[in-house]
Amino acid sequence: MTSEKLIDTKNLEATLAEFARQRDWDPFHTPRSLLLALTGEVGELVEIFQWMTDAQADKIMQSEKAEHVKQEVADVLLYLMRISMVLKIDIDEAVRNKIALNAAKYPPLHD
Repeated sequence: MTSEKLIDTKNLEATLAEFARQRDWDPFHTPRSLLLALTGEVGELVEIFQWMTDAQADKIMQSEKAEHVKQEVADVLLYLMRISMVLKIDIDEAVRNKIALNAAKYPPLHD
């Protein structure tokens, strides 16, 4: 596996840090609080799909719910990024390491 970046989050981190700073949210952005907020956002995303069949879910992005799905996915990503920032996790490094672990744990079935 290459050491080349898979995810460059520098601009996103700067944007989120400034957004929180301007609103004096940093004291409230504790790991616990952010994790609870992330869980809520994941719940909102799940709720969109809750009573759908797999066939309906497969076509969600061609429906009137597409924009709602995009917004909830963005919320999940933003809270996950903010948690990573607060805990000082290099998300690119963590992802690369996890992919390497998964590759060892689940070897390819085909070349």
